[in-house]
Amino acid sequence: MTSEEFSQQIINMMQTLYRVSYSQLSQSCDRNEAVQECLLKAWQKRSQLKEPRYMQTWVIRILINECRNIQRKRWREVPLDEMPERVAPADADYELHDALLILDEKLRLPIILHYMEGFTLSEIADILRLPQGTVKSRMNRGRAELKKSLTGEGYTNHAKYERSW
Repeated sequence: MTSEEFSQQIINMMQTLYRVSYSQLSQSCDRNEAVQECLLKAWQKRSQLKEPRYMQTWVIRILINECRNIQRKRWREVPLDEMPERVAPADADYELHDALLILDEKLRLPIILHYMEGFTLSEIADILRLPQGTVKSRMNRGRAELKKSLTGEGYTNHAKYERSW
């Protein structure tokens, strides 16, 4: 893969990278740092990528590791009561956004990768380095928790989400 091809594929992935980092990190500066570190590491190690068709999986795996590194570092620095709240994008369904953020990370990430980013179960298993059965069970538990959150009192648009489950 040439440098130009690599760069073009990275450009095409940028929105996905920021959405994945959004699901992991609450502060925009941390998300930006994670994406930038991911891009730097991917560029430096691009010769190690043996199958170009797995580039997106490989880059997202790097990003997830960077997000976790930042979380470990930030956990020691910022008291939880001082963490700023994540603000949903202007076009987002706020109830769904809040319900997703309440989910445990291990349940939230496979759901975001599948439903928002369009990855298959096998691709998610590769990205997260988990067996497909584990990914399926986490998605089932995550959907069940989302359904409970969204069909609870105070949520009026739950019917449009039930159909996709």
